[in-house]
Amino acid sequence: MHTSRHALDWIHVSNTGVPIYVQLRDQFLGAIGQGVLNPGDQMPTMRQVAVHLRVDLNTVRHAYEELERLGALALVRGRGSFVAEPPAPTDPATVQTQLESLARQTLAAARAQGIDPAALCNRLAALAAAKEEQI
Repeated sequence: MHTSRHALDWIHVSNTGVPIYVQLRDQFLGAIGQGVLNPGDQMPTMRQVAVHLRVDLNTVRHAYEELERLGALALVRGRGSFVAEPPAPTDPATVQTQLESLARQTLAAARAQGIDPAALCNRLAALAAAKEEQI
C-alpha cells in the first residue's frame, strides 16, 4: 500500500487557467489509471495536500468530493480517504450510457483545452493497447 507521502511527491498545480481542483482531480485520476495509486491505497489528507501545494483547503476538498462522486475515492469516517475498488460490472445498457457520458465529457474537456479530438482518440487507443500488452 502506498503512503500518503508518496502521493505528494508527484502532485503539482500550475497557473494554466484550469481550476486547481480540476488539476488535482485529474492528476489523482491519472495516477489511479496508471497504477500509481491502487485500490485500497490511502490518500493524503486534504490538509496535507493543501499545505504541500500552498492552496486553500476548500479547493482540495472540492477535488476530493469530485473524486468521491466519480467513485474513485471512498471516504471512511475517522480513517481517511482511500482509492476505491473498481465497481462490479453492470448491465450492457448501463455501460453504454456511462461510456457515452464519459466520451462526451472527455471530448468537451479536450476541445476546451484546444486539443484535436482525433489526436485524443489516437492517444487513447495507443494507451489502451500499451496497457493490454502489460497484462
